[in-house]
Amino acid sequence: MKFGYFTMPSHPPERGLKAGHDWDLQTLRWIDELGFTEAWIGEHHTAPWEPHPAPDLLIAQALLQTKNIRIGPGGFCLPYHHPAELANRVAMLDHLSEGRLNFGIAASGLPSDWAMFQVDGMSGTNREMTRESLDIILKMWTQPGPWQHRGKFWNVDKPDTMFEFLKPHLAPLQRPHPPIGVAGLSKNSDTLKLAGERGYIPMSLNLNPGYVGSHWDAVEAGAARTGRTANRRDWRLVREIFVADTDEEAWRLAVEGPMGRMMREYFLPLLSAFGFKEYLKHHPDVPDSDVTVEYCARHNWLIGSPRTVAQKIEKVYEEVGGFGQVLVFGFDYVDNPLAWHNSLRLIAEEVAPRVAHLQPMPAAMVA
Repeated sequence: MKFGYFTMPSHPPERGLKAGHDWDLQTLRWIDELGFTEAWIGEHHTAPWEPHPAPDLLIAQALLQTKNIRIGPGGFCLPYHHPAELANRVAMLDHLSEGRLNFGIAASGLPSDWAMFQVDGMSGTNREMTRESLDIILKMWTQPGPWQHRGKFWNVDKPDTMFEFLKPHLAPLQRPHPPIGVAGLSKNSDTLKLAGERGYIPMSLNLNPGYVGSHWDAVEAGAARTGRTANRRDWRLVREIFVADTDEEAWRLAVEGPMGRMMREYFLPLLSAFGFKEYLKHHPDVPDSDVTVEYCARHNWLIGSPRTVAQKIEKVYEEVGGFGQVLVFGFDYVDNPLAWHNSLRLIAEEVAPRVAHLQPMPAAMVA
């Protein structure tokens, strides 16, 4: 079992953009020092609680201030970018990373973002755009020109050499491209099916473990389309985790701290508005009104002492049938940084060794 990090990034609306960016950068330095394997940075444009619109700005700085951790967008919202421009930018970023870049992609899920960029997300156009954009990006990286793409959403040319020396020349350092990751939310998530189809890294967002178990079905359904065998070792689960010396202290610092505030003021109201509260329930008969911060802390979050959190991780592992990596969901503890750093330290030094034995076997080895 490995540990990574997934951050939206999340900050309270009163946090200045620079201050929030600096906190995220500090956290990335910490988790690199503590031995976390990877970090994924989100992209949003119209959510004051998720204020970072350009994950590559944070990634570029973090790569200069870390040594070992792999870092990537979690992910770039492909409908909002011209694929040729993004292909070139990510290729450059991969060289700056010296091969430590992951390439996370997303279809985008905020209606306010759809409105800003005039993307019809309600009809699934965002998902269509994501697939076309990714195909263009991969073609830019792997197929020499000249060629033309005339698509539903973009027209792109990769020209031949012009004036003897002008030509497309940018390609990633990692060949054929950096590892690609996609996050999913719903049972029949199109992005998780895409991960299965193409052998990408599937990431399940922070929902009730009983619901998340269905995500692997989507990955396997996608893999079946292309004759692949999905490997549970590639599967990442994003979880809210807070560790302290005692269960009582962890509850106080999480539920009564920034984790609880973000859930109470933003995430729970957002999921309720989308009709997604069912994704947080451990049983469908639970009334929406019962899904509170305290409910999530009891049923979904992994909070407590190192021993308690290790036991909870093992329980989730057994419930969903095994996975390869936990991605700790990031929160803004700018006003209590020692508590967040201590939690990350305890995860690395005391929780990780207790769950190191959790390693799903490759499918071919399963009887």
